[in-house]
Amino acid sequence: MGTVATAGTVLGAAAPASAAGRPRVATTPARAAAQVAASYARQTARAGGNWQAYVSVADGTAAPLVAVADEADRRIEAYSVNKIAVAVAVLDKVDRGLLTLAQRVDVTASIVIPGGDGIFSLDGAYPSSVTLGHALAALLTVSDDTAVRLCGLVCPAAELNQILVAKGFPNTQVQPVANPNRFYLGTSTPRETHDLLRALVSGTLLSASSTAFLLGLLRSPIAFTDGVRREMSSAERARVATKAGWFDTARHEAGIVFDAAGAPVLTYALFADGQAGADDFGATHPAVQARARMGRVFLTAVAGLAGAGPTHRAAAWQPSNGG
Repeated sequence: MGTVATAGTVLGAAAPASAAGRPRVATTPARAAAQVAASYARQTARAGGNWQAYVSVADGTAAPLVAVADEADRRIEAYSVNKIAVAVAVLDKVDRGLLTLAQRVDVTASIVIPGGDGIFSLDGAYPSSVTLGHALAALLTVSDDTAVRLCGLVCPAAELNQILVAKGFPNTQVQPVANPNRFYLGTSTPRETHDLLRALVSGTLLSASSTAFLLGLLRSPIAFTDGVRREMSSAERARVATKAGWFDTARHEAGIVFDAAGAPVLTYALFADGQAGADDFGATHPAVQARARMGRVFLTAVAGLAGAGPTHRAAAWQPSNGG
């Protein structure tokens, strides 16, 4: 783990005593940031390996308070966390009238990534045709790998990178390959991933409809639940928009915590690699367990605070028994 600037150093205040035990509801943004910082330091030390992160807490109309800045500008492989950036580029083209969510893309046998994450590789019958909206839903909820290639059909790698640079994210870039419509998920930094999420919820990244669509996917019940959202009720999970990424020894996650009214109150970008258990892609991996414990602290620490910026209400959800 690199040099860490936390709320205790940024704000000049020690973490509250409760931060060493079970999480408590903080009364001020500064106390919440200190509690978040203490949890990050404790859990990353426990998990071991390498960590890079950037976490902030909303502070009314002022700039967000930085709770954690740990090698925040280091450019690293973001893996599936960068699927958010891919979706942003595609939705930017939707906003400009170049694409629609209703248009179809073909799922051919040659485009499917066998054995990868997601659902398209499980179909067992090709070709099929799905809407672009369906491809994005698979991309951001079950982290479908074939959906990356489907996005590449409508937003080639070079164009995707140009869109992200134009939006202010020169380090958040996919890695092109010989086929212009395919790419590896590429790189980002903790700070840029954090700032992309902040721009998304502030309404400066995409149109209101595209923002609502993207956040609805990241907050859905089937979005990633092994990490930050693990120790939460279904209602609490709906207050967290999150995307994880995992490959080789890396286990990453980035997202936003909303207050009860739907305003963003905490933004996190957590990148980890080098822990034990590289072949464990489940909830028992040390870094994923660390994020689960941090997630409970994050949510509780800001439970008494109001977020800042536009509100984004979670979509209504209720189980169905068919019929």
